[in-house]
Order: sequence, then structure tokens, then C-alpha cells
Amino acid sequence: MFNKPAKYILRNRVLLLIIISVVTAFMGWEASKIELSYEFAKILPANDPDYKDYAEFKSKFGEDGSVMVLGIRDSSFFTLKKYNDWWKLGEDVRKMDGIEAVVSVARLYVVQRNDSMRRFDMKLLSPQLCSSQAEVDSIHAVINDLPFYDGFVFNKSTNSTLMAITFDKTKLNTKNRLEIVKQIQERADQYGVDNKIDVHISGMPFIRTAITGKVVKEMKLFLLLAVLVTALVLFIFFRSLQVVFFSLIVVAVGVVWSLGSIALLGYKITILSGLIPPLIIVIGIPNSIFMLNKYQSEFSRHGSQGAALVRMVQRIGFTTFLANVTTAIGFFVLYFTGSRLLMEFGLVASLNVMATWVISIILIPIVFSYLSPPKVKHIKHLEAPRTQKTLYYVDHWVRFHTRKIYAVVVVILIISGYGMSKLDNVGFVVDDLPYNDPVYLDMKFFEKNFKGVLPLEFTVSTRNNESVLQPVTLQKINRLEKELSHFDELSKPISVVDGIKFTYQAFHGGERKYYILPGAMDLAEMSSFIDDKKGKTQMFKSFLDSAKSETRISVQMADIGSKRMDALMKVIRPKVDSIFPKEDYSTTVTGNSLIFLKGNKYLLENLIESMLLAIFLISLIMITLFMSVRMILISILPSIIPLIITAGLMGYFHIALKPSTILIFSIAFGIASDQTIYFLTKYRHEMRNSKVKSISKAVRTTIYETGMSMIYTAVILFFGFFIFSASDFGGTAALGKLLSVTLLVAMCSNLILLPAFLVSLERRLTTKAFLSEPLFEYDSEESDIELDDLEVKK
Repeated sequence: MFNKPAKYILRNRVLLLIIISVVTAFMGWEASKIELSYEFAKILPANDPDYKDYAEFKSKFGEDGSVMVLGIRDSSFFTLKKYNDWWKLGEDVRKMDGIEAVVSVARLYVVQRNDSMRRFDMKLLSPQLCSSQAEVDSIHAVINDLPFYDGFVFNKSTNSTLMAITFDKTKLNTKNRLEIVKQIQERADQYGVDNKIDVHISGMPFIRTAITGKVVKEMKLFLLLAVLVTALVLFIFFRSLQVVFFSLIVVAVGVVWSLGSIALLGYKITILSGLIPPLIIVIGIPNSIFMLNKYQSEFSRHGSQGAALVRMVQRIGFTTFLANVTTAIGFFVLYFTGSRLLMEFGLVASLNVMATWVISIILIPIVFSYLSPPKVKHIKHLEAPRTQKTLYYVDHWVRFHTRKIYAVVVVILIISGYGMSKLDNVGFVVDDLPYNDPVYLDMKFFEKNFKGVLPLEFTVSTRNNESVLQPVTLQKINRLEKELSHFDELSKPISVVDGIKFTYQAFHGGERKYYILPGAMDLAEMSSFIDDKKGKTQMFKSFLDSAKSETRISVQMADIGSKRMDALMKVIRPKVDSIFPKEDYSTTVTGNSLIFLKGNKYLLENLIESMLLAIFLISLIMITLFMSVRMILISILPSIIPLIITAGLMGYFHIALKPSTILIFSIAFGIASDQTIYFLTKYRHEMRNSKVKSISKAVRTTIYETGMSMIYTAVILFFGFFIFSASDFGGTAALGKLLSVTLLVAMCSNLILLPAFLVSLERRLTTKAFLSEPLFEYDSEESDIELDDLEVKK
């Protein structure tokens, strides 16, 4: 099939080199324009009902994940130096470009009744630095009489206080956020040093910035590790610097193309797409291994470099093409999840897997045609005693111990099946970070002292567009807040009701006992102080839409995980519906944290479908090679069994199913199917071209001729994917470890179990079946029957 391409490539070497160089230069120029994604991962599709609710909420009330928090715990905080330094820190942060507002105990607003203007005035409790300890004590006393801020800005029971920093929405999802967060962190650290206090930092802007920084750092780290690991393994196998250097050049071109394609498609670097360049190195190297092994093998037979290169492309070109197609399918099925994050990753990865194959099939024969032929020392590895001995044992087991092989596989599958029963499906917002990571530890500080920093939002709107400031609606909101306060996972709710309580306390001179929701008469009296139509001060604008027919109730929550969140919503949702009848009100529960955790459940369902789609598509490829249901089953099982074993290991080691770990199955199935393709295409070739149609002999020849390349490839893939275990992201580290183990098991499965299946097939065929009326379809140009890929006639 690849006769003409082989000759064309070698006859047009200069032209093809120019084309590859021009395209690479163009892709490099595009790659220079690549940008990082500063948004939180968009998992749910745009047409998902929950995502629509969230988008509508943001259009009315703005971004809910725009607050960064600094927190400290110190029983002696209200001393002159510490308080003034905290005030200075707040002022420095407030003046930074990109900061909208700062709220802290040193920058609290109080409401004062202005009878002459019949309005409420908002004034800073501490507009300047305190000059004495007595002044600090006085402010402390006032703060203790403001229930509005208790549990929100300070926690008296734990001596904790925080500074809430609201970002400008226009700069929240841009590169500017990185510099702003860096400046805030430097100032906060300096406060901690000056006052010998640990300053904790969290909030969605900080978490997202920390993750973005880690993505950039790890992409560079993995690229370096991928190059070093593959170079070392290649040199150990081939003992040739030329092979190492030019194999890396081939995948380096693939890396440039992958980065260029990300920019060309208008995508940005995310936690997943940042893995594509090192993936291209790891997945692209096996192309070089199979091609160069074939080239050296052919050259050792007849000593003709040109013929060896042509034969390399002819024999390996189609095999590697199919193998790369199966790998690309493993990635491309992610495109059908509907999740923007996975769609981008799947599309770019699949396109560049095939692009790297094109680069390999063109550059390797051209480059090595200009180099001197391989020397004896370079092809010694083809007869390496240890490898040959390993292949001898494999051949022996396959031919004489098939039942033992099956027994071992059955026992392993039973054990794995029990492990699968222990699998858990749970995801957390920051579960990809290690438990000793500062980001994780700081978030736990806020969960302990302020019930968390992850936003959860409730919206209430009237069906008839009446104002939500009507007493009956306010009473219902107040009732909902009381219900929410019973949940330990949720912080103190903040809504228009709390704002009214705050102003009612000011209306009565600031007495603490008046921090209550006033009755209808008092509300009517207060309304003249806050009526916007009379030009008074706008109150509660962040909690009301423009028509005042919809309002929000905001809470912060702990990172409780997707399972606990589902259970919590099953309790909260009925309470909301009972308080706000559907015939009178429309309510939603949304927020950044809820959307993220719901995205986990969505991905699990869709990734299972993607896995099944990958199996179906790869089965179609097998049908094109082997027009037999039996052969399709034989070819698919060796790639599925490693996935079952991996799922069992996940259960035993308590590795939960989540987006980062479930990706393993479709990707590993695609790559594992490569080994099946390599083995079966060689086996098919032997059956077609051998004079004696013996399955066992064809299997034996295939084991010895492809076994070495399969072992080399498995070792490269094992160490290549294992580098991801160095990641700070738990999901990425688990992906690296599990993929490494899965692909190593897949190699054993395809090198031992697959040929055992084929040998068992031969034993089922009797001599009578060979000589009788053909039970199998066969090639009319051959007189002998082909037993490998022929369909039983009915």
C-alpha cells in the first residue's frame, strides 16, 4: 500500500524538506502568539441548564468568584501597630490598579442616619491611622456591636479576621490578574514578617492564579523531562547518538506544530492542553522506534541502504498509520463530551498525533538517506541476548502454556473486579493539589474560621415583576437565611435582608438589639431614607437587579466535594421550594463552586460514553483488517483487559473517578490498541506471504520481529508518561502513574495474551476444515487458505 509513497518521499527529498521547514516556521510564528487561559475551567457545555442559570446570574450581578481574601488569627490583633499595619495594607491594596474594593476590620463602613437630608450615609469607621491604643480599643468596641460583619469579616470565637479584596471584573480574567495577585501576596507576606503573623491567602482569583502559574511551570518541566527520558532510553536501546538526535528533532517539529495549532485554532493553554507538547514527544517517539528498527533490520539482511529505507516505509508506513489513528481516536472522542475544556484538548491532541506521524514518515527516511549506513555496533541491539531470551520465553509460554496464561488472566480479572467495586466518584475544587500545598492549607484555614471561600448563590425573583423589597418577600428571604445557617458547610448568608437589618440598627442609633428585620410600618418609614427615585444614596445595588424584581442570597462554602454537594442540594432545594412557592417565585441555586462540582458529574457520564465510542471506532478499524467477528474480539480484548486491571488498582488505592483520572481509559485504550495493530498487521503479512499457512509459525515469527519494537515502545511510554507523576496536581500525577502501568500491562497483554488467542484459534481448526469445502473466504490469487482474517461462511 505504501509502495508509491516510499518512492515519492525519497525522490523528492529537497522539496519535502522545504515544505516541512516552511510549515514549521509558520507554526512557530503562530506558537509565539499563544496565550494562557486565566479563566476557571469551563466544563459544562453552554447549553446546559445549570450553566445557563449561572451565565444569567453573572449578567445581572457580576462575577461571583471575584473576591480574594487575606486572613490572620491573632488574639492580640487589636493593638496599635498590628491594627495600623493592617490598615496600611488595605490602603496599599485598594490603590492598586485592578482592585475595586477592600473590606476589613480596618476598613469597615458604618451606616449613619442623616435626618437633615433624610438619608443614610455610609462612612468609614477608621478613615485614617489610629494615633493611640485607646482609639483602637474604641473601634474594637464598635465593631463588636456590628453583627452584620460578625462571621463575615471577623470571627470573635477564633480571634480571626480577614480582608476581602474585590477585583475589577474587566481585569479578572486577563494577564493583569497575575501581577495584581503577586503584588498583593508580596505586601501580605511583608505584613506577616513585620508582625510575626502567618497570613493566609485564598479566594477564587488567588486559586486560579496559583493553578495558572503551576500549569506554566509544569509544561516547561514536562517538556524537559520528556526530552531527557526519551533520549536516555533511545540511547540505551540503539547505542547511537544519531538515532537519538534525529528522533528528537522529529518530535520537536511535532511539538512546534502542536503549539502553533493551539494558537491557530484560537485556543489558550489550560491545565490539559499544557500536557500536549510532552505528550507529543512521548507518543511520537514510538514511530521512530518501529521505523528505525525495521530500517536496521532490513539493512542487516541485504546491506542496501536505499532498499532498506524503501522497505521501511512500505512495511511500517501503513502499520504506524493505523496505530496513530487508534491513538488519535482515543483523544478525539473527548471532543464529543460537549465540554469546552476536553473538546479543545481532544481535538488538538488528535490532530497533532496524526501530524507527528506525517512528520515521522517523511523526515525519518529523508534524514537517514543523507546519513551513513548503520554500523555493526548500531544494529547489535537487534540480537541482544536478554531481549532474545525474553522473546524466546514469550514464544514458549504462548505455544505450550496457553491454559496457564488464561488462568492467570482470569484470576487477575477477578481480583481487579473486586477492586472496581471499591471505586468512588467524587471531585473537589482543589483536589488536584497535594494536601501540603500552601493553596490547599490556606483554603482549609478559611474553612475552619469562616466556613470556606467558595461562592454559592441563591436567586429569588417574583413571577409578576413585583419588588422583592415587599415585606412578605423579605420575610421569606430571612426565613431561608435561618435555614441555611443550620448547615455547617455554609458561611453566614449575606443578602438585602442583612443590609436592611444593618440600616435598621443605624436608624435606631446603632443599638445592637435593633439588628433585626423591621416590620411593615418601620420599613415604610425607612423607605424614605433609601428611596433612589428621590436621589438618595443607592443601597443594596449589588444584591438587586435594575428592576428590583430579583435578588441574591450569597454564601461561602467549604470544598465539600461533589458527593456531599449532591446530598446537600437534595436537602436545600426542597427547603427553598417550600419557602418560595413556584406559582409566585422563581428561584435558582448557582455559583462558581456548584457549577464546577456539577461539571465533575457531567464529565463522568460523558467520558464513559466517549470510552465506548473509542471502542466502537477502533473496532471499525479492525473490521477493515479482519473481516471476522472472532478476530475483532481477539484484537479488542487485549486492550480492554489492562483497563479493567487499572480500574481495579484505582479501587484498591482509593483513587477516585474524576475528570483527570477517567481520561486515562479512552487515551490508554487508543494507545494500547497501537500494540495490537503492530502485532496483527505483521501477523497478517506473515499469513499472506508464507507458503505454509500455519498460525503458530506466523505467531512465532511475529513475536520475534515485532516483540523487540513493542518492548522498546512500552518502555518509552512507561517512563514517558511516568514523568507526569512529578506534577503538583494530584489528577495529573495519577494520570501519569496509571497510564504508565496501564500501557505496560497492555504490552504484556498484546505480546502474550493476543498470540495465545491466535494459537488457540489454530487448535480449534481441524485438518478436515483445511481440506474440505472452504469454510473461510480466501484470496483468489492464493491457493492456500488464510486463517487469520477470514470470516466463517454460514
